[in-house]
Amino acid sequence: MRKAILAAFAGRITLPDLRLAPTTSDALSPDRLRIEILSGLTVALALVPEAVAFAFVANVNPLVGLYAAFIIGLVTAVLGGRPGMISGATGAIAVVIVSLVATHGVEYLFAAVVLMGLIQVVVGVMRWGKFIRLVPHPVMLGFVNGLAIVIFLAQMSQFKVPGTTVAGGHGASGGEWLSGGPLMLMLGLVALTMAVIHFIPRVTKLIPAPLAGILITAVIVIAFGLDVPRVGDMAGIEGSLPPFHIPMVPMTWETFQIILPYAIIMAAVGLIESLLTLNLVGEMTGQKGGASQECVAQGTANIITGFFGGMGGCAMIGQSMINVKSGGRTRIAGIVAALFLLIFILFAAPLIEQIPLAALVGVMFMVVIGTFAWNSFKILTRVPLTDAVVIILVTVVTVMTDLATAVVAGVIVSALAYAWNNARRIYATTNETPEGAKVYKINGPLFFGSTDGFIELFKPETDPGLVIIDFEGSRVVDQSALQAIEAVAAKYEAEGKTIQLRHLSRDCHRLLKKAGHLMVDSSDDPDYELAVDYHVRTGILGGH
Repeated sequence: MRKAILAAFAGRITLPDLRLAPTTSDALSPDRLRIEILSGLTVALALVPEAVAFAFVANVNPLVGLYAAFIIGLVTAVLGGRPGMISGATGAIAVVIVSLVATHGVEYLFAAVVLMGLIQVVVGVMRWGKFIRLVPHPVMLGFVNGLAIVIFLAQMSQFKVPGTTVAGGHGASGGEWLSGGPLMLMLGLVALTMAVIHFIPRVTKLIPAPLAGILITAVIVIAFGLDVPRVGDMAGIEGSLPPFHIPMVPMTWETFQIILPYAIIMAAVGLIESLLTLNLVGEMTGQKGGASQECVAQGTANIITGFFGGMGGCAMIGQSMINVKSGGRTRIAGIVAALFLLIFILFAAPLIEQIPLAALVGVMFMVVIGTFAWNSFKILTRVPLTDAVVIILVTVVTVMTDLATAVVAGVIVSALAYAWNNARRIYATTNETPEGAKVYKINGPLFFGSTDGFIELFKPETDPGLVIIDFEGSRVVDQSALQAIEAVAAKYEAEGKTIQLRHLSRDCHRLLKKAGHLMVDSSDDPDYELAVDYHVRTGILGGH
């Protein structure tokens, strides 16, 4: 099953130049530098409308989103755990902070972002990022499918007539859907961009395909004066360097209570999306590890962002895919993308505002095509039913709610399915010794899910006077398992019969209170630890 899902990952993305991370000498070569710089430029161009759009969602000034994209992108590119990954202001964070900004104002947002970063740094220092390994591959598959759909749906707003900007530049009202000639022109330019991205690698690899698509479409629009939506129609992006700014909120317990719930949710959502993106980029570039380092990098970036007027953010799967597709494999691409974004804000705003949105929509549509696991339709009939359900569940929940909820739901369903499958694996083979004792040889894990089945294996009323329970083929996992052993021992004692427990671990010897005197100590007893609370063993395991 694992191979089938991994095959889906391999089959769903047709990206050029998916080599392993370059060596040090390759990273410093002129050709590698050219690829990294052009890839960074491509990402920066795609970041502009995304950051502005997410700022609108959060109901803050567009520069708040652009500053976050610059700072988070730069810091995580330098400190992050996965070269090639792109971070910035994201929709996942934007939807969390909407009510905070609406109720308490933007200063409380900056304070919450700082606290969010502190939480993420603690997670990284404690090395809790490793727990992302508990996310099963079906959840990962649902994650990429759901994110691909979300990215696609996010582009639909570009097919509307730009609405009027809300007072203060903090958002825009929704416009009417394009129709007739304007819609056909928009679709034609999107198709042109996608065609250039698809075919340009067959002509030359000197320039990343997405960048070529953006430039060719932009030149055509500007040269012929075509009346299509442009970046400048969303909002002006011109600004200054982000100023250092301590959040202007009362330093009180009440303030802490207000921002803490938002900070926790933002930290969790940001880390989940970042670590899943880290795993996805790792699958594509052949890199491993770095989860805890990425947590620290994300937290550091958000702390700095909060003090420089940014809205907070995390890894961006869409921009990361653009970077990988463009050939970016080192930290250089991420650093260059952030610096280009700052240059756009400071010096090149009038030029960048002329880029047609159709070109950027075309790039994102190609990201969608490359990200969605098309082979998942085929493997749904090959993997176990539970895994197929998890893939569909995570995909749907990601689209309908948010990524964090979808991942948690997927992990819970996968864990319950695993527990159920293991609960059905416990069984016993029996035989009698020459002395007339009955031997139960237990097979399969004994844990909370299999305790009922374990107890039902025994027949205290009809068994002989001596019964041996051999755990050599089993493993006692948790406290519920110990209580089940106690219950079986009690039933035999009530019938006036003798039982012996063999091949239990040293933990079981210490923790089994009532049945402890029935255990036979042997030199070949297994040695493993149980997931129980040693401090309460007398009250719980003793039963009285």
